[in-house]
Order: sequence, then C-alpha cells, then structure tokens
Amino acid sequence: MAEDLVVSDRLVIPAGELTERFSRSSGPGGQGVNTADSRVELSFNLAESASIPADLRERMMQRLRPRVVAGVITITASEHRAQLANRRAARERLAQALREAAAPPPPRRRPTKPTRGSKERRITAKKRRGETKRGRGRVAE
Repeated sequence: MAEDLVVSDRLVIPAGELTERFSRSSGPGGQGVNTADSRVELSFNLAESASIPADLRERMMQRLRPRVVAGVITITASEHRAQLANRRAARERLAQALREAAAPPPPRRRPTKPTRGSKERRITAKKRRGETKRGRGRVAE
C-alpha cells in the first residue's frame, strides 16, 4: 500500500517520505490481539520534506508545533482490529492535520466602532437595570 498521500489538489506527499511502524494494539480482538501487529504509527519528517515549499513548511511547522517532535509529526491509529483499516485511518488523519496546517491564514479583522443606536440601546438597558435594582431598596421598619 505504498501510495502517495494526497493532502490537497496542490499538495501530494510521496510515499517515500512516509514511515510506518506496526506494533501490537490494545483493545478488542480476543486471542488475536496478542499476535497481530495492528497498531500503526505513521511518521512524516515535515522539517526536511522536499515536497513542501519552504514558505508553506514554515506555516505548517508553526501551526503543528505541539505535535511535531524534532521536525517529525507522528500519527497513531489503533481503533480498528485490522492493520489495513488502521493504516487508512492514520493516513487520513495525517492528511487532515496537514490540510488544516496548510490553510491560508484568516483575513485580518477590521476594527469597527459601535453604532450610535447600539450605544443608546446599551445605555437604556443599563438605566433600566439600575432602576430595577434601586427599587429593591431596604424595607422600612
């Protein structure tokens, strides 16, 4: 299953840049859980990848900072009983993480001022609330 990882229509990670490790998974599987290496660790060296442009790499490294260790992002999948299903799940999760990290930054917010009407409504509501509280004065004895 050595196929390229398609992140987006413009970004494809060659299969040679991905590293898979398999180990025994915990969870369902009965007696087979002790023999089948169904857990998958998918690693991708983001810092040294030739398939990602330098400017995009910087943005991705910044956004994925908590998940990247020594320039390598590692995704683990062990929720399925079958190794093939876990491989698919890990590849999809890695593609999703890279897709989100590669997204362009949101447009800058243009600061706005409150309208005169919204200021008046706010002040009116504050005065009304103050009147309500003032009406709760102490009981005369």
